[in-house]
Amino acid sequence: LSTRLGLEEGMQLPRSIIEFYYKADKLNDPMVSEEHITAFGWASPQEIDEIMQLALRINDFLVGLFLGIGIRLVDFKVEFGRLWDNDQQVRIVLADEISPDCCRLWDIASGDKLDKDRFRRDLGGLLEADTDLAQCGVGCTQRIRQAAHGQRERDHHPERRQRLAARQ
Repeated sequence: LSTRLGLEEGMQLPRSIIEFYYKADKLNDPMVSEEHITAFGWASPQEIDEIMQLALRINDFLVGLFLGIGIRLVDFKVEFGRLWDNDQQVRIVLADEISPDCCRLWDIASGDKLDKDRFRRDLGGLLEADTDLAQCGVGCTQRIRQAAHGQRERDHHPERRQRLAARQ
């Protein structure tokens, strides 16, 4: 968004934004609209709704998770897929990893970038950023396990309504 619309990098948006991209390296992964998606039969309107609901739930969870360890989730990209169950019913599922490779993560206290932008922008400190994230990862792993078992208390921090951009 910052490059495309001239906004300040990392600017807090009033609400989450979901963008769709056609995954094609030779085309540089162009952004597409919901109309493109339905016109070309890539997903139905109902599947688009499911994807958007899942993306917002993932965003909500990750924002709270990272805030709990002093990291700001600036944005992330994920991929979704279809999963057929035994009754041949289709479910939309997250079909991607969630890692620093698909997220932009900034240290809340220092504002330091802890993600692949360190490499892309030749900011240095790659090992230190990876080490910081790895140390945080232990706490993240424990919280993810607790959440999966319904043991994590709900985080009602106001910053949980931070934006989601499928990709900037």
